[in-house]
Amino acid sequence: MTAGPTNEVPAPPRAGAMPLEALHFFVRYSLREYTSFMWQHGGFLIRRRRVRWPASLLLRLKSTFSAALNFILLGRGRRTYEFTIDEHGIVRTSGGVTLIDWEDVAAVRTYSRGFMMVLKRGTLPIPFRCLSERQVDVMRELAAARHALSLR
Repeated sequence: MTAGPTNEVPAPPRAGAMPLEALHFFVRYSLREYTSFMWQHGGFLIRRRRVRWPASLLLRLKSTFSAALNFILLGRGRRTYEFTIDEHGIVRTSGGVTLIDWEDVAAVRTYSRGFMMVLKRGTLPIPFRCLSERQVDVMRELAAARHALSLR
């Protein structure tokens, strides 16, 4: 009996003998950093949808402004987020606990300030400044693994 294709998204490969705490870090976003992530991600989404200038600029400005307003209104700059990423998924803690399964992670993109985990509903920006050199390498491997899965 042969196994047929499965719809399950496997957990990302572990980098060597990565200890579970290797991807444990804290993030406190600044408005400038957060809007930079959203500006770059908005640009990616607009290019992917092949929206041309000047509409692309207007959409990018509107989406970035909306993200900045959301950041301010929700008080995201006043919170410190704790992340733990392992083979089971992502745990984000800030007052409450958010558990994100790997099935909900559509992609991991790399931008100038860090990584953007694109979820089925939302995004999680992860700045380079919050990661050690080893953690950046693990995140790059994770991004490559997610990309390979998306090509299947």
